Amino acid sequence: MTATDTTCTTATDTTALDVTGARTPEAAGVISGARERIDALDDRIIGLIQERMAVSAVVQEARIASGGRRVNLSREMEVLGHWSDALGRPGTALAMTLLELCRGRI
Repeated sequence: MTATDTTCTTATDTTALDVTGARTPEAAGVISGARERIDALDDRIIGLIQERMAVSAVVQEARIASGGRRVNLSREMEVLGHWSDALGRPGTALAMTLLELCRGRI
C-alpha cells in the first residue's frame, strides 16, 4: 500500500466483509461484534428453554400424580396471551413452540 492508497484491505478484512455482507471493514467489525453478542444471547436463551422444560416436567408430574391431566389448556392459553401481548403474533408462534417443547417430556 502506498501513502496515497487508502483502499488496501487485508485478507482478514476481505474475509470479514464476505462473511458479514458488509461493504466496509468498519461495518464488518460492528456486524461481527453484534453477531458474537447474538450467539451468546442464543446460548442463554437455549439454557433458559432447557430450564423451562425441566420445570414444566415437574409441574406435569405433580399434576398427573394428583390425578390430573398432563396438559392444562387454560394455563396454556394464559401463556399464549402473555407472549402475544409482549411480542404480537410472532410471540404466539414462539409460545406455541415452547409449549410443544415442554409437553410430554415425563
